[in-house]
Amino acid sequence: VIGKGMTPPQKTFSPSEKICMDWRQKRRPGAGLYNLGSTCYLNVILQCLTYTPPLANYLLSRQHSRFCDEQGFCMMCIMEAHVRKVLYSSATAIRPRAVIRDLKFIGEFKPDIPGDAYEFLRCTLNAMHRACLSGSSDLDVASQETTIIHQIFGGFLRSRVTCLSCKTVFDFFKVFLDVLLKIKGASSLITALEDFVKPKHMDGKKLFKCSKCKKKVAASKVVTVHNAPRVLTVCLGRADHRSSRKLSQVVEYPEYLDLRPFMSDTAGEPILYYLYAVVVHTGHTCLGGHFFCYTKASNGQWYKMNDVSVDSCGIHAVLGQQAYLLFYAR
Repeated sequence: VIGKGMTPPQKTFSPSEKICMDWRQKRRPGAGLYNLGSTCYLNVILQCLTYTPPLANYLLSRQHSRFCDEQGFCMMCIMEAHVRKVLYSSATAIRPRAVIRDLKFIGEFKPDIPGDAYEFLRCTLNAMHRACLSGSSDLDVASQETTIIHQIFGGFLRSRVTCLSCKTVFDFFKVFLDVLLKIKGASSLITALEDFVKPKHMDGKKLFKCSKCKKKVAASKVVTVHNAPRVLTVCLGRADHRSSRKLSQVVEYPEYLDLRPFMSDTAGEPILYYLYAVVVHTGHTCLGGHFFCYTKASNGQWYKMNDVSVDSCGIHAVLGQQAYLLFYAR
């Protein structure tokens, strides 16, 4: 087996012992968020990140801002202040002004133009990751992938490619912070994950350049989760790129998920996750419509968070949605 892409880091930013997966403090849910134009896509992501226990614990401890000397835009400092404000506020709703003010630094977003929640999640985590690296530009890639963001959300995917001519096996490893799943024809998260790890043929236009055969050849490729993340974020790809319409079928998802069957090593103990947040999109096209979310607060209760409103609900309501993003924690 020829392997590529798994070098150990020279320096570790955030040691994994610092990560606490359970809430350090239990309390009622925090404030709702005002919609300041067309900002529901951003509100849902801010809420889901606020109720991500290891991230909230880290942000509430102020471990970043105490040592941060960034004069300009810093997404970690913004999130630290935001989570504090949401969870400690006596108001029923707050305005996420700092996030809106610096939207242009996060990604190509404008407050008055509807955005995509998945894209905002990726850009926000990326901006937080960059903030952790501030002032450390000459690091090797493996060391850059040890920030608190990668320690919480990061895992490794393995692509195992077998050349069908010489039968040589090549392994390629890639870091991921989320998994995007195709849902066309999938009735559940489990069937979508099964499809994700199914062997795919590389032929026709998608030939593989085999370094042994020294030419492009037909190959078979299997993608599996090689290192499981502490927090697994899944996007159910509802955009049908052919018709630009939305795939609005029901995709069932469990409260508890075992990732073991989708790992490179399928033998061994189960790798169990529990669901703690769900983003829902309503509307017939992916560009319009409205986003709201369900999150599990530190008191163990589920709440529907729809911009300013925060309403208690049961797990059955949570599991019966047309989900777009699913957040699972170990």
